[in-house]
Amino acid sequence: MKRGLNLEMWTTWPKPERWDEDAVLDNFPEWRHGTGPGNLERIRTAGFDFVRMPVDPAIFLEDASEKRVTTLIVQTLRTVGMLHKAGLKVIVDFHSIPSDSRKIDTNRILADEAIFTRYVQMVGRLGRALSDTDPGLTAFEPFNEPVIDCDPTLAPRWPAMLKQLHLAARDAAPSHTLILSGGCWSSAYGLEKVDPAAVADDNVIWTFHSYEPYVLTHQGADWTGDSMSYVEALPYPPDLLGEKTFEERLAAIRKTIEVKAPRERREEMLIGFNEMAGGVSTYGEVLAALNEPFDKAATWGKTHNIPPERILLGEFGMIRREYQKKFRMPSEWRASYLKDVTEAAHKRGFPWAVWSWGGAFGITLDDKQRVLDPVILEGLGLK
Repeated sequence: MKRGLNLEMWTTWPKPERWDEDAVLDNFPEWRHGTGPGNLERIRTAGFDFVRMPVDPAIFLEDASEKRVTTLIVQTLRTVGMLHKAGLKVIVDFHSIPSDSRKIDTNRILADEAIFTRYVQMVGRLGRALSDTDPGLTAFEPFNEPVIDCDPTLAPRWPAMLKQLHLAARDAAPSHTLILSGGCWSSAYGLEKVDPAAVADDNVIWTFHSYEPYVLTHQGADWTGDSMSYVEALPYPPDLLGEKTFEERLAAIRKTIEVKAPRERREEMLIGFNEMAGGVSTYGEVLAALNEPFDKAATWGKTHNIPPERILLGEFGMIRREYQKKFRMPSEWRASYLKDVTEAAHKRGFPWAVWSWGGAFGITLDDKQRVLDPVILEGLGLK
């Protein structure tokens, strides 16, 4: 693996009451709707050699009949075959998300021992199905972004859970490469808390995700639960339009928070925004923040004798446009950011996978035709 693309279209997945409909199950994962071989071949010809394919575990676990699970596994394998035929290697990413509308989401899986046990069992079942695929072309990532172990004052929970997931996946797929991460949203900080010797498996690629500086990459994102919902039009790099313009835009965002944020959260949001924006007012500060997780991951790898080609930057990106909002991040700003991130990865010898094909962070011009944005491809070093 060298240059990858996350296939993200599942944020518009239908509600659970439709999860047994043939039209839903026959096009699983969701991004397959309206996607033909030509779309996938264009990913390969653009210069990507692998994709990370999110597979939503909630539909496997939430009130799921045996018929549904069997159908989902068949469709997952069929989709992997489509991607292989297009000349792409595939990471099958069992990708849970936090969600208020589901019985089973990331938080419940990690907090409820019975649900976690069911999840581990499903990892084994999906792994056994994937064991029939070519291990030179297919890898398996059993968990995405565990949202625990961010508090340094608490004993880490994730390493013990990771061992269970690894054991289930390895027993099920003895020849396949596994993709494993640390806790705290699969961050480099979380990776530092993991001792790879506890897993003792040379057929593992370790992964971390990075969207730093967050205040620039997540502008307008409503789902973050913080002040980012009110942030827009901050350029990359921040001094691109001059220091005065940047400060004026920061002031406008503060005013928006003061007027539009819920009254009981305004002070909290203002403090949070000021903390995030305070350290990225110059390009030098931005590059320092951007490179910090890469330095952590590189140091961790050297400490544990993990070669850089076995450390994957599994997600990074900058928002294109939050759903239902008018502001769209200029491609040139996004391309500049992606160029800096991929250069940081190349400098350390890490492979990478950009987030994402479609959706709010999409690198296409739109989500219907799915034409890859040539400006973004140039920023990624692909054109």
